[in-house]
Amino acid sequence: MISVIIDFSERWKIYRRADNPGRDPAGILPQLYPVHLGLAMALIHPDRGDLFTSRLAFNSEVISILNAGVSFNRFMRPYLFSAGLLTFLYLLGTHFFIPWGNTHMLRIIYTYIQKDENKAKVRDVHLFVEPGKKVYIGYYSKGDSSARDFRIESFRGQKLIHLLKADRAEWQDSTQKWRLYDYETRSFEDSLRETFHIGLGQQLDTVLNIDPSDFVDYSGQQSMMSTVALVRHIHKQKIRGSGNFRKYSLELHRRTAAPLPLFILTIIGMAIAARKVRGE
Repeated sequence: MISVIIDFSERWKIYRRADNPGRDPAGILPQLYPVHLGLAMALIHPDRGDLFTSRLAFNSEVISILNAGVSFNRFMRPYLFSAGLLTFLYLLGTHFFIPWGNTHMLRIIYTYIQKDENKAKVRDVHLFVEPGKKVYIGYYSKGDSSARDFRIESFRGQKLIHLLKADRAEWQDSTQKWRLYDYETRSFEDSLRETFHIGLGQQLDTVLNIDPSDFVDYSGQQSMMSTVALVRHIHKQKIRGSGNFRKYSLELHRRTAAPLPLFILTIIGMAIAARKVRGE
């Protein structure tokens, strides 16, 4: 809580100085810290359970319950039910609701607070579009979705078999294709034969497994995706043959692993707090 207050006070000063719609702190606070709601749930529930159980043990009520014939497994049942319910809700939050909140949070941060973190891949971009095919772009303009020094390389094993170059390429929203200008193609059938074609002043539309969204790179972009979008992105990168999906895989596993300590800590804390020490 203290860290949230300090961090928000600093960010609010920057936000007020920026060109913004002038929203009040109460309106922006829930959008800046959605992940803290889940963390608070994971921390508060075991603590409250331990406090409640330790109070029962202090008043010797746990001993009375067990002496009445109630088994310890039966005594744990309400704890397991509440811990399981909150773990399930936390799982839903980490996989769906918190990423939705992170989208709003990072949009505010990158628009008004940390503008330099909204980066784009603009120079010397290498992208795998499928196994054995790679795209190189010398310079990409995010404003008009155009590229300079555009090159498509096709490989068979370690051997280059086809090369398509263009001075300029533009993304066409209407057809979902890339339009190449002043292109040339080279095909290397073997080490002795080469086919060459120059399309000077001509246009060529081509379909590639890339679009303008592939050139946008936010810091923490993986936290903005829902689990469904995250799985699709990892699958898309694997089909392309790209190995640049490690942070997305880690984020996917973290979302499932993060709520589990809530259940485990509830069991451990309840078992320890239920002890009645002689002399207390």
